[in-house]
Amino acid sequence: MNLGFSLFTGVPRRIPSHCMKATLSLLLILNLGSVLAWAGLGQSEASVSADQQYMKSEDHVQSFQAYKVHQLTSANGPTVREYVSPQGVVFGITWQGRFVPDMNQLLGTYVTNLQTATPAQTQIRHLRGLTVKTDVFVYSNFCHMQICKGSAYVASLVPSNISVEVVR
Repeated sequence: MNLGFSLFTGVPRRIPSHCMKATLSLLLILNLGSVLAWAGLGQSEASVSADQQYMKSEDHVQSFQAYKVHQLTSANGPTVREYVSPQGVVFGITWQGRFVPDMNQLLGTYVTNLQTATPAQTQIRHLRGLTVKTDVFVYSNFCHMQICKGSAYVASLVPSNISVEVVR
């Protein structure tokens, strides 16, 4: 039996099952909608504006022959660079600042690679940083003296005519 509380009396009351199903469906749709709104790695260039809004930052774009770099800067947060291929896909991200930015926002669906990395795919440097290398994804983050620097990229998305060293 599904119980709820009356807003006016605080007395428990039975909630009809069709209302409970509708409420759960709505919550699921809202949750999925927020996941789909995530920007970042592997997403289209348009997703950079979602990161910009989330970070409350300014976007400065540099165009190179084989890719673009969106540099997101804010007064209080880290500087984030998002590397975009000619096909309009974010293939790499770097950051530098006093703290690590929200990886859920920047890595999007690739954040699961951090969560599911095996010990063989993970290298931890004592008091310094973390590197994760899988078949698909490379992530590194190093912090020292209140400065954090890091990068992440998807090897298959990096344009063939540039080196992954660009994403550093």
